[in-house]
Amino acid sequence: MSSKILIIGACGQIGTELTTKLREIHGVNNVIASDINTRNLDLVNSGPFEIIDAKNYNAIKDCCKSNTIKTVYLMAALLSATGEKYPMEAWDLNMNSLFHVLNLAKQKTIDKVFWPSSIAVFGPTTPRESTPQHTICEPTTVYGITKQVGERWCEYYHEKYDVDVRSIRYPGIISHKAMPGGGTTDYAVEIYHDAIKKGNYECFLSENTSLPMMFMEDAIKATTDLMQVPSESLSIRSSYNLSAISFTPKDIFESIKKQLPEFSISYKPDFRQAIADSWPSSIDDTMARKDWNWKESFDLETMTTEMLTQLKKKYNS
Repeated sequence: MSSKILIIGACGQIGTELTTKLREIHGVNNVIASDINTRNLDLVNSGPFEIIDAKNYNAIKDCCKSNTIKTVYLMAALLSATGEKYPMEAWDLNMNSLFHVLNLAKQKTIDKVFWPSSIAVFGPTTPRESTPQHTICEPTTVYGITKQVGERWCEYYHEKYDVDVRSIRYPGIISHKAMPGGGTTDYAVEIYHDAIKKGNYECFLSENTSLPMMFMEDAIKATTDLMQVPSESLSIRSSYNLSAISFTPKDIFESIKKQLPEFSISYKPDFRQAIADSWPSSIDDTMARKDWNWKESFDLETMTTEMLTQLKKKYNS
């Protein structure tokens, strides 16, 4: 029996599109999607699917053993804005799920792990411009704390137990397929939907808040590329900085307005503003470009064109 891939948290924003791409690469039946429920019926019906609570070690272990799983993508997490509302739930899910998967790799039940980190590991004391790979990390959110601690455990398990774990510090991710799931960068997805549906948008961040962002296709490509690189080529086992584009709400508004001249925006910053202010405005990802030839494909203008084109199709149908 050939080895297979398990995606935990497959119904989320990134997990949904990652599942599709991995099935294109490896074959539908070789990629098992899982989540705590069946809310994403399109994904559930597109190939092998199992209900798995990421906090349940035995459920993950049983699935890996019964399906000859050798690679696990752990995408389940409570994100930044949601995590501030439910801090203990965020800690429980984000940390225990990681330990479960790392321990399965330590025991050689599985061979390889992908675990996403985030720019949320950084904080107000981190250099904001061209944030380096190795820098001060003093996060101010529960989500960021779990990601910072998770990075340390990933590196520890690699150094102590030779676990092949790989990670990316995702910036804000923008997609036209799945709706975002409670993150501080969600405005950059919501704004496109409201531009099509309502012709106006009320932004929860101030107009000049610059944050690192990335179009979903680039994020998926970075993830699948990283997982195919020979282990000996990788010099970072905590998590790689990853960058594509940085922009403000005003920048994205003006980009949309070029194609939808009647579009208008207003600003009403809420608690997410303080989170955004603690994060970098741009990222230095030299190590990713050096170790596995990372390069983005989308800039702000090409991303806006793709988002508006696809969302018009979606809402017109």
